[in-house]
Amino acid sequence: MVFDRQNRGMHLDHVIYAAGSEGLKAEAKRLESLLGVKSIDGGLHPGFGTQMRLIPLQDGRHIEIVEVLDHPAAEKAPYGQAVRERSTLGGGWLGWVICMDDLDSYETRLERKAAHGARHFPDGRRLEWEQLGVLGLIADPQVPFFIRWISEPSLLPSALPGSIKLEEIEIAGHRERIEEWLGEELPDVFDGVKINFDAPNGYPGIMSVTFSTENGPVRI
Repeated sequence: MVFDRQNRGMHLDHVIYAAGSEGLKAEAKRLESLLGVKSIDGGLHPGFGTQMRLIPLQDGRHIEIVEVLDHPAAEKAPYGQAVRERSTLGGGWLGWVICMDDLDSYETRLERKAAHGARHFPDGRRLEWEQLGVLGLIADPQVPFFIRWISEPSLLPSALPGSIKLEEIEIAGHRERIEEWLGEELPDVFDGVKINFDAPNGYPGIMSVTFSTENGPVRI
């Protein structure tokens, strides 16, 4: 699959939704009902202390629905901490993730090394990647974090066919802050997705995400 990439190979890869008090299965069923599609069991993040389900989207994207586990890794790993914090607030959109071909320049800019990530599919296959910037997400939930996939393309979420399309992300925050984080200009339409901003009224971060579905636009 070929993407219309821009901004030094950046691809808006996925958006993350943290489960609330009712748990992962209930949250996944609610999103399935709203979007008219089914989610897929994504397995465990053993190093992060989380588990997830995903909804494939068009254009090589997906929704990650995630919950934290009662596991020591969740107390140590920044991603597990981020999920727990958002779930404690009632759940909802946790963040957005940009896929990069190379994280070296961002490791230099952020003065930290990318963390290795992995999860196991229910059938035992292992998906691996590197991620960078989760600590930034914890400090300022409006900013994205970065990912570089390691595994072969056939294992990636982008290999799954999706029937709905990510159209728009509305963020409580400031475009200038995101541009400072990225180190470059953020256009109104980034990798084919509209990025809109509203002044934060309390908690910064993603306010809503809009999708095109077979039944029309759905804003969550």
